[in-house]
Amino acid sequence: MATKFAKFLEDNKIIGPRLQTASAKLERLTAEDRAYLAEVARKKSLAGRKNAGNVAIEKKKLHTGRPVTQRLIDYASIGKPVSGAAKTRLLRAVNHILEQRKKPTVAVRDLF
Repeated sequence: MATKFAKFLEDNKIIGPRLQTASAKLERLTAEDRAYLAEVARKKSLAGRKNAGNVAIEKKKLHTGRPVTQRLIDYASIGKPVSGAAKTRLLRAVNHILEQRKKPTVAVRDLF
């Protein structure tokens, strides 16, 4: 019995390596992400000193740096439990491919 995710990939002719490539492109850490992480590390090290006082760190949404793997695609296709973050990465990769094909994007409930 195929899951909703496996059926969707089959219906839209999306293959695993294509999902992996799209996800790697989307989730790659950018120069801005690396600069932000370095700044946060610097501020945390300053906060450890006595005279630093309260150091405010502005929160920012970063790329995960963790692309979709073939194992994750296989687990989602056969119905094994997959974390919410992994589902989101799969969804982003699928929607990126659908946008390139000029098809409407889907929601997470349509896939899982």
